[in-house]
Amino acid sequence: MPNITRRAFAASSAAVAATAGLGLKPGFAQGYPARPVTVIVPWGAGGGTDATARIVAALLEKDLGQPFNVVNRTGGSGVVGHSAIASAQPDGYTIGMITVEISMMHWQGLTELGPRSYTPLALMNEDPPGISVSASSPYKTVKELADAIKAAPPGKLKASGTGQGGIWHLALVGWMKAMGLPANQVGWVPSNGAAPAMQDLAAGGLDLCTCSIPEARAIIEAGKARALAIMAPARNPSFPDVATLKEAMGIDYSTGAWRGIAAPKGLPAEIATKLTASLQKVYDSKEFKDFMGNRGFGTVWGDAAKFAEFMDKGDAQMGDAMKAAGLSKA
Repeated sequence: MPNITRRAFAASSAAVAATAGLGLKPGFAQGYPARPVTVIVPWGAGGGTDATARIVAALLEKDLGQPFNVVNRTGGSGVVGHSAIASAQPDGYTIGMITVEISMMHWQGLTELGPRSYTPLALMNEDPPGISVSASSPYKTVKELADAIKAAPPGKLKASGTGQGGIWHLALVGWMKAMGLPANQVGWVPSNGAAPAMQDLAAGGLDLCTCSIPEARAIIEAGKARALAIMAPARNPSFPDVATLKEAMGIDYSTGAWRGIAAPKGLPAEIATKLTASLQKVYDSKEFKDFMGNRGFGTVWGDAAKFAEFMDKGDAQMGDAMKAAGLSKA
């Protein structure tokens, strides 16, 4: 064998040994991604999570040079899709957009999966709940609404925004707790999402809704409802006239629905690092900011470590709210 061939063979063998020690195929880390990547979305096509995942996937593809194909895996109140992400091979070729429900489902006894079942890569979005009333409501400020809630018998006033035990229900429970009221002070009317709940609000069937303002936007802009406050540490730039609870009432309470990118647990560190770096480019891009801003979606960045910390905090918060509402089976 010629010397140059022997040297090449030796170098190749060393590379194989090095990557084998990491449990990777030769050249995997350096050449990742070498083929298309699947991006699992646990919710249906056309929704906010799907739309956010598709812009992220398109911009990852632009940066990393391989297709990032979005696949919707729905069912089980989010369990099916979140399970598909968690159970995939941790090789970087299946990632997914996980959502706030991963910090809720295990408290409800729907799955054993939780935030620590994944390799977190990046937090991309958070939308705090707004507090909206119908245009004909007598309550012009959130303080007036809160005073009416305190004065009313438990359950007399009605609210909605999602199903029983969903994020917007728990947001209401958290607000009640922050005011020192019982979790059921306002009765919850389950709905199939924010859109039908806002329609019901506009028609006079509800006293308030606690969904995100982007979800309520169409009804608000049609003059059929108005937003009184948001449960966030700062105002949403897309809705600058809507005050925070702290500004309006002195209550320092915030929560929200969030979306982030994660991979199965055990993803090699060098692949995770490469994906997080690319996701930060996506987040900082004008295309992403314009896309999210045009829809009123909140943009929040958290790298892998911050995303993990954020999920742990949210998991504890959701557990407290579910226990207060009598919805926890954990």
